[in-house]
Formats: sequence, C-alpha cells, structure tokens
Amino acid sequence: MNVFVTGGSRGIGRAIVLKMVEKGWGCAFTYVSDRASAEETLALARARANSPDTPLKFYQLDCKVPADVEKTAGRVITDFGDIHALVNNAAIVRNNAAVMMSDAEWDEVIATNLSGPFYVVRSFLMHFISNRSGRIISISSLAAEGSSGQINYSASKAGLFGLTKTLAKEYGPKGITSNIVTVGYVETDMTKNHMADSLREFWLKFCPLKKVTGAQDIANAVYFLATDGGFINGEEVRVSGGLTYAP
Repeated sequence: MNVFVTGGSRGIGRAIVLKMVEKGWGCAFTYVSDRASAEETLALARARANSPDTPLKFYQLDCKVPADVEKTAGRVITDFGDIHALVNNAAIVRNNAAVMMSDAEWDEVIATNLSGPFYVVRSFLMHFISNRSGRIISISSLAAEGSSGQINYSASKAGLFGLTKTLAKEYGPKGITSNIVTVGYVETDMTKNHMADSLREFWLKFCPLKKVTGAQDIANAVYFLATDGGFINGEEVRVSGGLTYAP
C-alpha cells in the first residue's frame, strides 16, 4: 500500500509520513522549498520503515500550480506503481484583518489551501477510478468556522468541506472514499512561527482536555481513515480535544 502526502516535509505532514511508514506503507510526499526538511523526513522514514525495500521518495511541488501537480502525480504513479490513498495536508497562512488583507494574501492562501487540494485530487482520480478504490483525506481546521484575523485561511479550510462531501457523493460508487480531519491548535513550526502565543493560551483555557496536542494524534486519525475507515465517507473526524471553535 502506498500513500501520497502533500506538505510532508515537516509538522503534521511529517507525522503522517512516519505513521504510515511504521505501518508498512510506502510514502511519496512533497515539499515546496525546504529540501533539507524533506531530506530529514526521508531519513527518519527510512529508519522507521519495516523493510529496507519500502518505497519512499519526495518531490518538490507547489500545489497551487495545476500543471506541476499533474506532472508530479504522473511521476508518482510511475515511481510507485499504485497509490492507494492521498492526503491533502499542504497549507499556508497569511494572517490579517479583513479590511487590511491584500489581494495577494487572499489569492495565495485560497490557491494553496483550496485550489491545490482540488488539483491534487483531480490528478489522481482516474488512477483511483481505474483501481475501483482510493482514500482521499483532507486536513481542515476549526478555523473553518471562523477565526479572527484569518478570513482567507478560514475560507480555504471551509471550502474543503464542500470539496470533500462532493467527492464522496460523486465517487463513492467507484469505491473511493473522501473524508476530512479537522484539527485545532497543534504544536508545529507553523503555529510557532505564524500564530500568536495568545492562541495557545486560549486553547489551554477552553479545551476540555486542558492541553494542546501534537501532530501524532492527527497522523493516527489519518491512518485510521486510510485503513479501517472503509465505510466512512463524506465525514469529518475532529481531533480537537473537545473544543469546537477557534478564537
């Protein structure tokens, strides 16, 4: 079994790659510009793989460029033979209040976080249809229900719900499932570098479990949907400790 993960070089994506490898899956994953992190993920994956023959490879890809997505998908299928699941994880943030947000901040986030997943899914759909099976898993956020200072990010993550549920209806009859994993505050490089400390404090105060989580919990949910979740389709799995909203 093989999985394709976008944004797999660090954070949640890296945790997903490592989880799948530990469970015997081959992994293809992408990075945008930080090749060193991609090489580090690859080394960690090789160390955790059950077999030295486990197929592992990374690809440079900017998901918002449709021609590049198509080309990379073709290379992945050629290199791996079959892809059984794909994970739309790659995302960016460009925070600003709505009245101050530039066209560029809006366009880049929507293009990466919403158009990108569509391009990725479209590029693998014929492969899944031909195999009469496939698992599509997209990573969303509690911000999809509204998050101050993140109107672009919130809109992009909300859009993934429509994408996910439409795919579930259109391609369920072909043996393909489409589901979404919604996350809250997860300690990663992105939250550390691009989100205020007050968000972490909010989480610790209002999350019923009174703690933040790491990327491993997200990876566990993704693995479940890719394997045991065969009759789950068009659904949302929340990994948020019981908190149901963002600040």
